[in-house]
Amino acid sequence: MNACSALSVGLLLGILTGLPAAHALPQEAAVPGGIALVRFGHAPEPPQAWFGDRRVAVVRDAKGWVALVGLPLALAPGEHALRVSANGAEETRTIRVAAKHYPTQRFSVPDHRKVEPPPEDLLRIEREQKRIDEIKARFREEPDIDLAFHPPAQGKLSGNFGLRRIINGLARNPHAGIDIALPVGTPVRAAGAGVVVETGDYFFNGNSVYLDHGQGLVTLYCHLDRIEVRPGEPVAAGQRIGLSGNTGRTSGPHLHWTVLANGAAVDPRLFLPRPKR
Repeated sequence: MNACSALSVGLLLGILTGLPAAHALPQEAAVPGGIALVRFGHAPEPPQAWFGDRRVAVVRDAKGWVALVGLPLALAPGEHALRVSANGAEETRTIRVAAKHYPTQRFSVPDHRKVEPPPEDLLRIEREQKRIDEIKARFREEPDIDLAFHPPAQGKLSGNFGLRRIINGLARNPHAGIDIALPVGTPVRAAGAGVVVETGDYFFNGNSVYLDHGQGLVTLYCHLDRIEVRPGEPVAAGQRIGLSGNTGRTSGPHLHWTVLANGAAVDPRLFLPRPKR
């Protein structure tokens, strides 16, 4: 994790003085790694919608029902179909996805094993990836999901979302979250209300907590020094869930924060209040 910005997340995102209403929508960005908002108008019952084989969150605001469609980083620009079922009928909506360029980040990790795992680690990585895929595929019915996210910690932004990463000279997966540089032992808090779906020590992610906010919306907190919640435990927005650390694949102490929407990692900042002007 290279410090690529001296701006604190608090300054970048605005100092929060309170949480907005639960159904305050995320910012729309119809690009790979972004969120598309698809509106359906008013109806007594919410429609259901699927992007590919993944069901997507549908919430209601003053203008009616709206789908929050997570767009994977690997998604090609162009037109993509959203399948919708409402009032016993099905239709297809078109989502137009624009191209987006993400810059490259180069950094070194002292533990070469975390960059080029030996054969004895590959089985563990495969097992962990299966569990991660199961979490990504979750869809828990929850009519009142908490969209009023706030940063899980205050610190320097040291890794942007979507960066094309070169680690120890080797190309690796794009950065699926944001990194916040923090001293070991800094409190980490739930970005929104939810239920703990998984905790554990992962090969790449280190000590991690997954929170299920309902309707396919999941947040992930990685590289913790200590985990302070258990699977199945409900948590409130802002509740302490652990302490930041330097576990897993890191180049220094920090918190990695991911937001998943219908299984796709999307830019967490889209769910945060806009800076005040």
